Amino acid sequence: MNKEIKVKIENLENKLNRFREFSNENDLDLSDEIKYIELELSLLREHEYENMNPWDRVNIARMKERPTALDYINEIFEGFIELHGDRLYGDDPAMVGGIAYFNGKPITVIGHQKGKDTKDNLKRNFGMANPEGYRKALRLMKQAEKFGRPVVTFVDTPGAYCGLGAEERGQGEAIARNLLEMSGLNVPIIVFVIGEGGSGGALGLSIGDRIYMLENSIYSVISPEGLSSILWGDASLVEKAANIMKLTAKNLKKLGIIEGVIKEAAGGAHKDISLVANQMKEILKSELNLLSSYESDELLDKRYEKYRSIGRTI
Repeated sequence: MNKEIKVKIENLENKLNRFREFSNENDLDLSDEIKYIELELSLLREHEYENMNPWDRVNIARMKERPTALDYINEIFEGFIELHGDRLYGDDPAMVGGIAYFNGKPITVIGHQKGKDTKDNLKRNFGMANPEGYRKALRLMKQAEKFGRPVVTFVDTPGAYCGLGAEERGQGEAIARNLLEMSGLNVPIIVFVIGEGGSGGALGLSIGDRIYMLENSIYSVISPEGLSSILWGDASLVEKAANIMKLTAKNLKKLGIIEGVIKEAAGGAHKDISLVANQMKEILKSELNLLSSYESDELLDKRYEKYRSIGRTI
């Protein structure tokens, strides 16, 4: 974000708060002045928001205030029942999933789950799932296939956890198995990238018939920090790396990797979760009606063609 604009926004926010406090404390009608400041602030935010560079969007995607998978699940669906465990090793709090209702019909919902504070993030491992998390997700997807339930996933992870224990328990195999099984799952799969879509950890939940990204989410094979370290041997060149990676929703829509971009409020999704959730609801209504009309073979053929077309040159 432009530093000069950022200072102006902060000054206006402080001024607005002072006017509101003064008005309340002294029982004065300053509504006209407050409306003027709000309008000026709104225009300034909108201008800056529309002109953000990719690194700005990376930072917004990583904000701790950003709504999580559970936030969207509770906002969009009804009667969510969380299910636990992979039936092989244990449960993974970094991956949540279960059954919910959307427009009266059962849906299987799964997502990476980050924490709301330091304690919660330690419990959730900052959204970095272990193998048992991906195996839990796969168990729920196979259950959905058995009962004919569509699958909706929420992607938000810096990447799969790469600790020694995770590798010993088969992290690579677990993600690869998800890619294979999701490719052939004979129920509709709709993917929402709501924050960070990092590397194979994101792919383990994002092989679907439709992929939508929030305006300030990112989706890439590696982080800007990782790319700058590999290419230039300098992790501080993150902004340069982000600018060339084409990791923003706008870039990926243009490249044909995703189907659509979901608008966020100026400043990020946490400013107005209902704005994002309502768009997701409309997408789900439309896409589920269409995808559910396909026979199994047609659904799989279209999914196959979607991924075969990615990266195709003209």
